[in-house]
Amino acid sequence: MRSLFLCKWILAGWLAAAAVHAAALPPAFVAALQRANIPLDHVAVVVQPLDAATPWLAHQADAAMNPASVMKLVTSFAALAQLGPAFTWTTEIDATGPLENGRLDGDLVVRGQGDPSLTLERLWLMQRALRAQGVRQVSGGLVLDSRYFDLPETDPGAFDDEPFAPYNAPAGALVANFNAVSLRFRPVASEVALTLDPDLPGVTLVNRVHVDETAACNGWRDALTLAFVDAAQSELAVAGRYPRQCGEQAWPVSLFEPARTFDQVFRALWRESGDELGGTPAADGAVAAPLLRVASEPLADVLQRLNKHSNNVMTKNLFLTLGAQAYGAPGTAEKGARAVRSALQQAGIATGKLVLENGSGLSRIERISAAALNQVLRAAWRSPWYAEFESALPVVGQDGTLARRFNGSPANGRAHLKTGTLRDVSALAGVVFTARGQRVAFVMLVNHAHAAQATEAQRTLLEWTAADDGATTTSPGREDCQRNGTADVR
Repeated sequence: MRSLFLCKWILAGWLAAAAVHAAALPPAFVAALQRANIPLDHVAVVVQPLDAATPWLAHQADAAMNPASVMKLVTSFAALAQLGPAFTWTTEIDATGPLENGRLDGDLVVRGQGDPSLTLERLWLMQRALRAQGVRQVSGGLVLDSRYFDLPETDPGAFDDEPFAPYNAPAGALVANFNAVSLRFRPVASEVALTLDPDLPGVTLVNRVHVDETAACNGWRDALTLAFVDAAQSELAVAGRYPRQCGEQAWPVSLFEPARTFDQVFRALWRESGDELGGTPAADGAVAAPLLRVASEPLADVLQRLNKHSNNVMTKNLFLTLGAQAYGAPGTAEKGARAVRSALQQAGIATGKLVLENGSGLSRIERISAAALNQVLRAAWRSPWYAEFESALPVVGQDGTLARRFNGSPANGRAHLKTGTLRDVSALAGVVFTARGQRVAFVMLVNHAHAAQATEAQRTLLEWTAADDGATTTSPGREDCQRNGTADVR
């Protein structure tokens, strides 16, 4: 009995000491924030070993902060918890008429369920599978069924006045190649050859680009402008100067809403195989017979592309899918928010500070606390799908949005972290593998006008964590208490 009392007394003292330690931020970290002119009350931090009961650091942990794209961790967690890593989306292709001798006497009907992974390569494979079914010519048109999601009309330029930026592309039940195509530039003599890839049948390029013989290639896109010159958006004017030093470059752009992009990309790929699709549906409202069912990549693979490259349209589609799966189609933003909140609550994660708009972090209003993000990381670690969750995140100095961040850092290759950047927001959260072999949850959120200058402070705190500088000296008797089963610090 005396031994049990002593263990409890020792453990209580250790927990109290850990709590005090959590209040003290590393001086080098504080100094880096001061150099960046970022006040401490605009920063939230939690650093806690995944197998420990208390954090090494906790500063403003309960403050509601804008996490930018770090919110993708929350949507990814909810998706793995609700759907599982093997979940797939299905895209259906039906026919409204008979198929004889390679000719479909009717329309192709494509029904989408929000697959966020329909790249050009997968669309080409889809069409190849159609041809394997005997479809060579289509007398009718292409009918797109996007009713699986119910979405309001949106202005893609409303967020930051960049309507052609792929990161601003809206969600859709049918999304081709992340709703993006590529403008390709190549200097030829004194001119610039300009092409679209793929070559969309409904778009004509108006080339007003001239070669710049002296300019450096850095920031070459800033010297170019894009604009549709007609109300039908059939003529795209590209104007400005293109540095010869750039050689051949590609500029991904989002030109249309998802259904129109899907229509034109599908037609472009079909035409590359030597055939044309009809322009007008032949039998509006006709009963369709199944032709093809195409499964997406599994969710675990989708999350790697989504998180490592911080893909907003993929995340928006996943968010809407969660709502449709939990509460029935059509998927809506309101249902998606309910589904994410429910998944977190079921895992015991606090949602009082959580504000969701589209689940991607591309939002001025989304909010979460550093403490809740820490809970997400720890709940993921306790789950059976933690390997899929962690492996989907960028590796410091290795890939994704962290391929060139923190170059030369001792933490390179030792942390899986999600980045988040907006005007006045810089965020970093994930898991750090320390020098002693511990996995440590790491959350740092900055909401301030100087947030873009937070990189040095992020690096300082990351390296402090990776070096185990937050680890406390083991108290005498603590290990004995753990062995006797009287202390649980998991």
